[in-house]
Amino acid sequence: MKRLNTFPKGGIHPRDCKEASCDKVIQNASMSNTAVVPLSQHIGAPAECLVKKGDIVEEGQLLGKSGGFVSANIHSPVPGEVKEIKNIFLPNGISTPAVVIEMQGEFSRLGKAVPSIPWEGMSVEELTAKVSEMGIVGQGGATFPTHVKLAIPKGKTCEIFIINAVECEPYLTSDHRVMMEKGREVLEGIRIIQKILSPSRTVIGIEANKMDAVEHLDTLIKQSGLNMEVMPLQVKYPQGAEKNLIKAVTGKEVPSGKLPLELGVINANVGTCLSIYEAVVEDKPVIERVVTVSGGAIKNPSNLKARIGTSFRTLIEDCGGFSEEPAKIVAGGPMMGFTVYDLDTPVTKGTSGILALTDKEIKAARQTACLSCGRCLSSCPMGVNPTKIFKLIDNNMIDEAAEAGLMDCVECGSCAFMCPAHIPLVQGFRTGKKILRKNAMKKAGK
Repeated sequence: MKRLNTFPKGGIHPRDCKEASCDKVIQNASMSNTAVVPLSQHIGAPAECLVKKGDIVEEGQLLGKSGGFVSANIHSPVPGEVKEIKNIFLPNGISTPAVVIEMQGEFSRLGKAVPSIPWEGMSVEELTAKVSEMGIVGQGGATFPTHVKLAIPKGKTCEIFIINAVECEPYLTSDHRVMMEKGREVLEGIRIIQKILSPSRTVIGIEANKMDAVEHLDTLIKQSGLNMEVMPLQVKYPQGAEKNLIKAVTGKEVPSGKLPLELGVINANVGTCLSIYEAVVEDKPVIERVVTVSGGAIKNPSNLKARIGTSFRTLIEDCGGFSEEPAKIVAGGPMMGFTVYDLDTPVTKGTSGILALTDKEIKAARQTACLSCGRCLSSCPMGVNPTKIFKLIDNNMIDEAAEAGLMDCVECGSCAFMCPAHIPLVQGFRTGKKILRKNAMKKAGK
Protein backbone atom coordinates (compact mmCIF):
# COMPACT_ATOMS: atom_id res chain seq x y z
CA MET A 1 0.00 0.00 0.00
CA LYS A 2 1.20 3.52 -0.82
CA ARG A 3 2.62 5.36 2.18
CA LEU A 4 0.18 8.02 3.33
CA ASN A 5 1.26 11.63 3.78
CA THR A 6 1.46 13.23 7.21
CA PHE A 7 3.38 15.93 9.08
CA PRO A 8 6.85 14.89 10.31
CA LYS A 9 7.15 16.45 13.78
CA GLY A 10 5.46 15.01 16.84
CA GLY A 11 1.82 13.98 16.84
CA ILE A 12 -0.03 11.36 18.85
CA HIS A 13 -2.43 8.47 18.30
CA PRO A 14 -5.38 8.71 20.68
CA ARG A 15 -8.21 6.20 20.21
CA ASP A 16 -10.52 7.83 17.67
CA CYS A 17 -13.80 6.75 19.36
CA LYS A 18 -15.77 7.46 16.18
CA GLU A 19 -17.52 4.12 15.91
CA ALA A 20 -20.47 5.25 18.05
CA SER A 21 -21.66 7.88 15.55
CA CYS A 22 -19.80 7.48 12.23
CA ASP A 23 -22.66 5.49 10.69
CA LYS A 24 -25.44 7.63 12.17
CA VAL A 25 -27.10 9.58 9.37
CA ILE A 26 -27.80 13.23 9.99
CA GLN A 27 -31.12 13.85 11.72
CA ASN A 28 -32.91 17.15 12.28
CA ALA A 29 -32.60 18.29 15.89
CA SER A 30 -35.62 19.49 17.82
CA MET A 31 -36.14 23.22 18.10
CA SER A 32 -36.84 24.52 21.58
CA ASN A 33 -39.31 27.36 22.10
CA THR A 34 -36.47 29.77 22.79
CA ALA A 35 -33.34 30.40 20.72
CA VAL A 36 -30.37 32.18 22.35
CA VAL A 37 -28.27 33.66 19.54
CA PRO A 38 -24.84 35.04 20.54
CA LEU A 39 -23.55 38.08 18.65
CA SER A 40 -19.97 36.80 18.88
CA GLN A 41 -19.72 33.46 17.07
CA HIS A 42 -16.47 34.19 15.28
CA ILE A 43 -12.93 35.44 15.68
CA GLY A 44 -12.90 39.24 15.60
CA ALA A 45 -15.28 42.01 16.59
CA PRO A 46 -18.77 41.01 17.78
CA ALA A 47 -21.65 41.77 15.45
CA GLU A 48 -23.52 45.03 16.13
CA CYS A 49 -27.05 44.28 17.33
CA LEU A 50 -29.79 45.49 14.95
CA VAL A 51 -32.85 44.45 17.00
CA LYS A 52 -34.38 45.33 20.37
CA LYS A 53 -36.76 43.77 22.86
CA GLY A 54 -40.23 43.37 21.40
CA ASP A 55 -39.14 43.23 17.75
CA ILE A 56 -40.66 40.53 15.54
CA VAL A 57 -38.04 38.77 13.43
CA GLU A 58 -38.24 36.35 10.53
CA GLU A 59 -36.24 33.19 9.88
CA GLY A 60 -32.92 34.23 8.33
CA GLN A 61 -33.32 37.93 9.20
CA LEU A 62 -30.14 39.85 10.02
CA LEU A 63 -29.86 40.23 13.80
CA GLY A 64 -26.31 41.53 14.00
CA LYS A 65 -24.20 43.32 11.40
CA SER A 66 -20.47 42.56 11.24
CA GLY A 67 -18.67 44.94 13.55
CA GLY A 68 -15.58 45.43 11.40
CA PHE A 69 -13.52 43.87 8.63
CA VAL A 70 -12.74 40.80 10.78
CA SER A 71 -16.28 40.07 11.94
CA ALA A 72 -19.36 38.26 10.66
CA ASN A 73 -23.10 38.81 10.26
CA ILE A 74 -25.49 36.97 12.57
CA HIS A 75 -28.94 35.86 11.38
CA SER A 76 -32.06 34.69 13.14
CA PRO A 77 -32.38 30.88 13.08
CA VAL A 78 -36.14 31.03 13.77
CA PRO A 79 -39.10 33.39 13.41
CA GLY A 80 -40.35 34.95 16.62
CA GLU A 81 -40.27 37.80 19.11
CA VAL A 82 -37.12 39.22 20.67
CA LYS A 83 -37.71 38.75 24.40
CA GLU A 84 -34.43 40.29 25.60
CA ILE A 85 -30.81 41.03 24.83
CA LYS A 86 -28.62 39.57 27.55
CA ASN A 87 -24.99 38.77 28.19
CA ILE A 88 -23.97 35.14 28.26
CA PHE A 89 -20.70 33.25 28.56
CA LEU A 90 -19.62 30.90 25.77
CA PRO A 91 -17.64 27.70 26.49
CA ASN A 92 -14.36 29.44 25.56
CA GLY A 93 -14.93 31.97 28.35
CA ILE A 94 -15.94 34.87 26.12
CA SER A 95 -18.77 37.09 27.38
CA THR A 96 -21.08 38.24 24.59
CA PRO A 97 -24.50 39.83 24.13
CA ALA A 98 -27.08 37.33 22.88
CA VAL A 99 -30.48 37.85 21.28
CA VAL A 100 -33.16 35.74 22.99
CA ILE A 101 -35.96 34.85 20.55
CA GLU A 102 -39.23 33.21 21.52
CA MET A 103 -40.22 31.13 18.52
CA GLN A 104 -43.56 32.04 16.93
CA GLY A 105 -45.00 32.65 13.49
CA GLU A 106 -44.32 31.02 10.13
CA PHE A 107 -40.94 29.82 8.89
CA SER A 108 -39.94 31.35 5.56
CA ARG A 109 -37.62 28.50 4.53
CA LEU A 110 -38.22 25.40 6.67
CA GLY A 111 -40.15 22.74 4.80
CA LYS A 112 -40.45 24.82 1.63
CA ALA A 113 -38.92 24.33 -1.81
CA VAL A 114 -36.11 26.77 -2.48
CA PRO A 115 -35.14 27.47 -6.11
CA SER A 116 -31.45 27.08 -6.98
CA ILE A 117 -29.59 30.23 -7.99
CA PRO A 118 -27.27 29.93 -11.02
CA TRP A 119 -23.91 31.25 -9.85
CA GLU A 120 -21.53 30.57 -12.74
CA GLY A 121 -22.19 34.01 -14.22
CA MET A 122 -21.57 35.82 -10.93
CA SER A 123 -18.33 37.80 -10.56
CA VAL A 124 -15.69 37.10 -7.93
CA GLU A 125 -16.76 40.28 -6.13
CA GLU A 126 -20.40 39.18 -6.11
CA LEU A 127 -19.54 35.73 -4.77
CA THR A 128 -17.30 37.12 -2.04
CA ALA A 129 -19.98 39.65 -1.07
CA LYS A 130 -22.52 36.83 -0.76
CA VAL A 131 -20.17 34.85 1.50
CA SER A 132 -19.83 37.95 3.70
CA GLU A 133 -23.55 38.75 3.65
CA MET A 134 -24.51 35.23 4.78
CA GLY A 135 -22.18 35.27 7.80
CA ILE A 136 -20.01 32.31 6.86
CA VAL A 137 -17.14 31.46 9.20
CA GLY A 138 -14.72 28.56 9.45
CA GLN A 139 -16.69 25.64 10.84
CA GLY A 140 -13.74 23.49 11.84
CA GLY A 141 -13.66 25.30 15.17
CA ALA A 142 -11.54 28.38 14.47
CA THR A 143 -14.58 30.43 13.23
CA PHE A 144 -12.44 32.88 11.24
CA PRO A 145 -14.71 34.97 8.95
CA THR A 146 -14.50 33.25 5.56
CA HIS A 147 -14.88 36.37 3.42
CA VAL A 148 -11.70 37.74 5.01
CA LYS A 149 -9.80 34.54 4.22
CA LEU A 150 -10.96 34.63 0.60
CA ALA A 151 -9.97 38.28 0.14
CA ILE A 152 -6.43 37.77 -1.16
CA PRO A 153 -4.24 40.88 -0.67
CA LYS A 154 -2.79 42.57 -3.71
CA GLY A 155 0.44 40.92 -4.81
CA LYS A 156 -0.54 37.51 -3.37
CA THR A 157 -1.99 34.49 -5.18
CA CYS A 158 -3.50 31.19 -4.12
CA GLU A 159 -1.56 28.36 -5.72
CA ILE A 160 -3.07 25.51 -3.68
CA PHE A 161 -6.54 25.41 -2.13
CA ILE A 162 -6.82 22.74 0.57
CA ILE A 163 -10.14 21.50 1.91
CA ASN A 164 -9.74 20.31 5.49
CA ALA A 165 -11.88 17.17 5.76
CA VAL A 166 -9.47 15.48 8.18
CA GLU A 167 -11.68 15.58 11.30
CA CYS A 168 -8.86 14.25 13.48
CA GLU A 169 -10.50 14.98 16.85
CA PRO A 170 -11.73 11.81 18.58
CA TYR A 171 -15.52 11.22 18.69
CA LEU A 172 -16.41 13.86 16.06
CA THR A 173 -18.05 12.56 12.88
CA SER A 174 -20.15 15.50 11.63
CA ASP A 175 -17.78 16.30 8.73
CA HIS A 176 -17.69 12.61 7.82
CA ARG A 177 -21.47 12.47 7.56
CA VAL A 178 -21.60 15.75 5.61
CA MET A 179 -19.23 14.28 3.02
CA MET A 180 -21.24 11.07 2.75
CA GLU A 181 -24.68 12.70 2.62
CA LYS A 182 -23.96 16.11 1.06
CA GLY A 183 -21.00 15.26 -1.16
CA ARG A 184 -22.35 16.90 -4.33
CA GLU A 185 -23.20 20.09 -2.45
CA VAL A 186 -19.75 20.16 -0.83
CA LEU A 187 -18.07 19.82 -4.25
CA GLU A 188 -20.26 22.61 -5.64
CA GLY A 189 -19.18 24.79 -2.73
CA ILE A 190 -15.56 23.98 -3.56
CA ARG A 191 -16.16 24.99 -7.19
CA ILE A 192 -17.51 28.35 -6.01
CA ILE A 193 -14.37 28.92 -3.94
CA GLN A 194 -12.24 27.85 -6.90
CA LYS A 195 -13.82 30.63 -8.95
CA ILE A 196 -13.01 33.16 -6.22
CA LEU A 197 -9.40 32.01 -5.66
CA SER A 198 -8.38 30.61 -9.08
CA PRO A 199 -5.97 28.07 -7.51
CA SER A 200 -3.66 25.94 -9.66
CA ARG A 201 -4.40 22.89 -7.53
CA THR A 202 -7.27 21.87 -5.23
CA VAL A 203 -6.81 19.06 -2.68
CA ILE A 204 -9.34 17.53 -0.27
CA GLY A 205 -7.41 16.06 2.67
CA ILE A 206 -9.17 13.19 4.51
CA GLU A 207 -7.74 10.87 7.17
CA ALA A 208 -7.60 7.23 6.15
CA ASN A 209 -10.07 6.16 8.84
CA LYS A 210 -12.76 7.59 6.54
CA MET A 211 -11.98 5.69 3.35
CA ASP A 212 -15.69 5.50 2.48
CA ALA A 213 -15.68 9.31 2.25
CA VAL A 214 -12.44 9.25 0.23
CA GLU A 215 -13.95 6.83 -2.27
CA HIS A 216 -17.33 8.60 -2.37
CA LEU A 217 -15.91 12.05 -3.14
CA ASP A 218 -13.36 10.62 -5.56
CA THR A 219 -16.16 8.91 -7.50
CA LEU A 220 -18.24 12.11 -7.62
CA ILE A 221 -15.22 14.13 -8.79
CA LYS A 222 -14.45 11.68 -11.60
CA GLN A 223 -18.09 11.44 -12.68
CA SER A 224 -18.31 15.22 -13.01
CA GLY A 225 -14.80 15.76 -14.38
CA LEU A 226 -13.93 18.29 -11.69
CA ASN A 227 -10.50 19.86 -11.31
CA MET A 228 -9.76 18.66 -7.78
CA GLU A 229 -8.26 15.64 -6.02
CA VAL A 230 -8.82 13.66 -2.84
CA MET A 231 -5.75 12.86 -0.73
CA PRO A 232 -6.05 10.20 1.99
CA LEU A 233 -3.78 11.06 4.92
CA GLN A 234 -2.23 9.07 7.72
CA VAL A 235 -4.33 8.85 10.88
CA LYS A 236 -2.36 10.99 13.31
CA TYR A 237 -3.46 13.78 15.62
CA PRO A 238 -3.45 16.79 15.00
CA GLN A 239 -3.47 16.13 11.26
CA GLY A 240 -6.24 18.69 10.82
CA ALA A 241 -4.34 21.61 12.35
CA GLU A 242 -3.88 24.13 9.54
CA LYS A 243 -0.08 24.20 9.40
CA ASN A 244 0.22 20.44 9.87
CA LEU A 245 -2.26 19.78 7.06
CA ILE A 246 -0.32 22.09 4.75
CA LYS A 247 2.90 20.26 5.58
CA ALA A 248 1.24 16.88 4.94
CA VAL A 249 -0.27 17.93 1.59
CA THR A 250 2.48 20.13 0.15
CA GLY A 251 5.62 19.13 2.06
CA LYS A 252 6.17 22.84 2.80
CA GLU A 253 6.28 24.44 6.24
CA VAL A 254 4.54 27.73 7.07
CA PRO A 255 7.19 29.98 8.67
CA SER A 256 6.75 30.94 12.33
CA GLY A 257 4.47 33.96 12.68
CA LYS A 258 3.39 33.82 9.03
CA LEU A 259 0.09 32.91 7.36
CA PRO A 260 -0.40 30.02 4.89
CA LEU A 261 -0.77 32.56 2.08
CA GLU A 262 3.00 33.11 2.37
CA LEU A 263 3.23 29.70 0.68
CA GLY A 264 0.35 30.46 -1.69
CA VAL A 265 -2.02 28.21 0.29
CA ILE A 266 -5.55 28.76 1.60
CA ASN A 267 -7.49 26.24 3.70
CA ALA A 268 -11.22 25.80 4.27
CA ASN A 269 -13.14 23.27 6.33
CA VAL A 270 -15.49 20.89 4.52
CA GLY A 271 -18.47 22.19 6.52
CA THR A 272 -17.57 25.71 5.44
CA CYS A 273 -17.70 24.58 1.80
CA LEU A 274 -21.22 23.26 2.38
CA SER A 275 -22.26 26.59 3.93
CA ILE A 276 -20.86 28.43 0.91
CA TYR A 277 -22.95 26.23 -1.39
CA GLU A 278 -26.06 26.95 0.70
CA ALA A 279 -25.31 30.69 0.78
CA VAL A 280 -24.71 31.12 -2.95
CA VAL A 281 -27.03 28.51 -4.48
CA GLU A 282 -29.83 28.55 -1.89
CA ASP A 283 -29.49 32.13 -0.58
CA LYS A 284 -29.29 30.68 2.94
CA PRO A 285 -27.38 32.29 5.80
CA VAL A 286 -25.63 30.24 8.48
CA ILE A 287 -28.59 29.46 10.74
CA GLU A 288 -27.83 25.78 11.37
CA ARG A 289 -24.99 23.29 11.34
CA VAL A 290 -24.33 19.57 11.89
CA VAL A 291 -23.25 18.67 15.43
CA THR A 292 -21.96 15.33 16.71
CA VAL A 293 -23.45 14.41 20.10
CA SER A 294 -21.43 11.55 21.55
CA GLY A 295 -19.41 10.21 24.47
CA GLY A 296 -19.81 7.29 26.83
CA ALA A 297 -22.53 9.03 28.86
CA ILE A 298 -24.82 9.64 25.84
CA LYS A 299 -27.53 7.03 25.41
CA ASN A 300 -27.80 7.24 21.59
CA PRO A 301 -24.83 9.07 19.98
CA SER A 302 -25.98 10.94 16.87
CA ASN A 303 -25.23 13.57 14.25
CA LEU A 304 -27.84 16.30 14.42
CA LYS A 305 -28.55 19.26 12.15
CA ALA A 306 -29.23 21.91 14.76
CA ARG A 307 -30.39 25.50 14.55
CA ILE A 308 -27.98 28.09 15.92
CA GLY A 309 -29.17 29.11 19.39
CA THR A 310 -30.54 25.67 20.31
CA SER A 311 -29.48 24.59 23.80
CA PHE A 312 -27.09 21.72 24.40
CA ARG A 313 -29.79 20.28 26.65
CA THR A 314 -32.20 19.95 23.70
CA LEU A 315 -29.66 18.06 21.57
CA ILE A 316 -28.75 15.73 24.43
CA GLU A 317 -32.45 14.99 25.00
CA ASP A 318 -32.79 14.22 21.26
CA CYS A 319 -30.16 11.53 21.81
CA GLY A 320 -32.11 9.88 24.62
CA GLY A 321 -30.41 11.79 27.41
CA PHE A 322 -27.63 10.45 29.60
CA SER A 323 -27.00 6.75 30.06
CA GLU A 324 -25.08 7.67 33.23
CA GLU A 325 -24.02 10.82 35.02
CA PRO A 326 -21.27 12.43 32.89
CA ALA A 327 -17.98 13.36 34.54
CA LYS A 328 -17.44 16.16 32.02
CA ILE A 329 -19.35 17.80 29.17
CA VAL A 330 -17.24 19.24 26.37
CA ALA A 331 -18.09 21.63 23.53
CA GLY A 332 -16.06 20.50 20.51
CA GLY A 333 -13.61 17.61 20.60
CA PRO A 334 -11.91 16.18 23.70
CA MET A 335 -8.47 17.49 22.70
CA MET A 336 -9.19 21.14 21.85
CA GLY A 337 -12.72 21.59 23.17
CA PHE A 338 -13.93 23.50 26.22
CA THR A 339 -15.61 22.18 29.35
CA VAL A 340 -19.27 23.18 29.65
CA TYR A 341 -21.03 23.63 32.99
CA ASP A 342 -24.42 24.87 31.77
CA LEU A 343 -26.60 22.70 29.51
CA ASP A 344 -28.48 25.81 28.42
CA THR A 345 -25.35 26.84 26.49
CA PRO A 346 -26.44 27.50 22.88
CA VAL A 347 -25.14 25.93 19.68
CA THR A 348 -23.04 28.41 17.69
CA LYS A 349 -21.49 28.36 14.21
CA GLY A 350 -18.38 26.80 15.73
CA THR A 351 -20.06 23.97 17.68
CA SER A 352 -18.77 20.83 16.00
CA GLY A 353 -19.61 18.49 18.85
CA ILE A 354 -21.16 18.02 22.28
CA LEU A 355 -19.47 15.25 24.26
CA ALA A 356 -20.67 13.78 27.55
CA LEU A 357 -17.68 11.87 28.88
CA THR A 358 -17.50 9.34 31.69
CA ASP A 359 -14.88 9.07 34.45
CA LYS A 360 -13.31 6.20 32.53
CA GLU A 361 -12.99 8.31 29.39
CA ILE A 362 -11.44 11.39 30.95
CA LYS A 363 -9.09 9.41 33.24
CA ALA A 364 -8.85 12.27 35.73
CA ALA A 365 -5.75 12.17 37.91
CA ARG A 366 -3.94 14.37 40.40
CA GLN A 367 -1.37 16.80 39.05
CA THR A 368 2.21 16.20 40.17
CA ALA A 369 5.53 17.92 39.55
CA CYS A 370 7.11 17.83 36.08
CA LEU A 371 9.14 14.64 35.63
CA SER A 372 11.37 16.09 32.89
CA CYS A 373 10.51 13.01 30.81
CA GLY A 374 10.43 14.88 27.47
CA ARG A 375 7.16 13.34 26.26
CA CYS A 376 5.63 16.77 25.67
CA LEU A 377 8.59 17.73 23.46
CA SER A 378 8.41 14.59 21.35
CA SER A 379 4.64 14.91 20.85
CA CYS A 380 4.53 18.62 19.93
CA PRO A 381 3.74 19.00 16.19
CA MET A 382 5.11 22.55 16.18
CA GLY A 383 8.51 21.63 17.57
CA VAL A 384 8.36 23.89 20.65
CA ASN A 385 9.25 23.00 24.26
CA PRO A 386 5.90 22.89 26.12
CA THR A 387 7.27 22.37 29.62
CA LYS A 388 9.71 25.28 29.27
CA ILE A 389 6.99 27.62 27.99
CA PHE A 390 4.61 26.55 30.76
CA LYS A 391 7.20 27.22 33.47
CA LEU A 392 7.93 30.67 32.02
CA ILE A 393 4.21 31.55 32.03
CA ASP A 394 3.83 30.15 35.54
CA ASN A 395 6.58 32.53 36.66
CA ASN A 396 4.95 35.48 34.83
CA MET A 397 7.80 35.62 32.30
CA ILE A 398 5.42 36.21 29.40
CA ASP A 399 7.84 37.91 27.01
CA GLU A 400 10.34 35.09 27.53
CA ALA A 401 7.55 32.56 26.84
CA ALA A 402 6.80 34.38 23.58
CA GLU A 403 10.47 34.18 22.59
CA ALA A 404 10.37 30.44 23.34
CA GLY A 405 7.53 29.94 20.82
CA LEU A 406 4.30 30.50 22.77
CA MET A 407 2.45 31.92 19.76
CA ASP A 408 3.51 28.97 17.60
CA CYS A 409 1.48 26.67 19.87
CA VAL A 410 -1.76 25.58 18.17
CA GLU A 411 -3.31 24.40 21.47
CA CYS A 412 -3.83 20.90 20.08
CA GLY A 413 -3.41 19.27 23.51
CA SER A 414 -0.91 16.62 22.39
CA CYS A 415 1.53 17.62 25.12
CA ALA A 416 -1.08 17.48 27.88
CA PHE A 417 -2.34 14.12 26.57
CA MET A 418 1.14 12.64 26.89
CA CYS A 419 2.09 14.29 30.22
CA PRO A 420 2.39 11.66 33.00
CA ALA A 421 2.32 14.46 35.58
CA HIS A 422 -1.10 15.65 34.30
CA ILE A 423 0.03 19.27 34.09
CA PRO A 424 -2.63 21.55 32.50
CA LEU A 425 -0.26 22.70 29.78
CA VAL A 426 -2.81 23.95 27.26
CA GLN A 427 -4.72 25.98 29.85
CA GLY A 428 -1.43 27.60 30.78
CA PHE A 429 -0.64 28.44 27.16
CA ARG A 430 -4.10 29.98 26.64
CA THR A 431 -3.62 32.13 29.73
CA GLY A 432 -0.17 33.18 28.53
CA LYS A 433 -1.51 34.20 25.12
CA LYS A 434 -4.28 36.28 26.69
CA ILE A 435 -1.76 38.11 28.87
CA LEU A 436 0.52 38.65 25.86
CA ARG A 437 -2.33 40.14 23.82
CA LYS A 438 -3.42 42.42 26.69
CA ASN A 439 0.15 43.63 27.13
CA ALA A 440 0.37 44.33 23.39
CA MET A 441 -2.88 46.35 23.50
CA LYS A 442 -1.59 48.39 26.47
CA LYS A 443 1.61 49.18 24.58
CA ALA A 444 -0.46 50.25 21.56
CA GLY A 445 -2.51 52.52 23.84
CA LYS A 446 -5.80 50.70 23.18
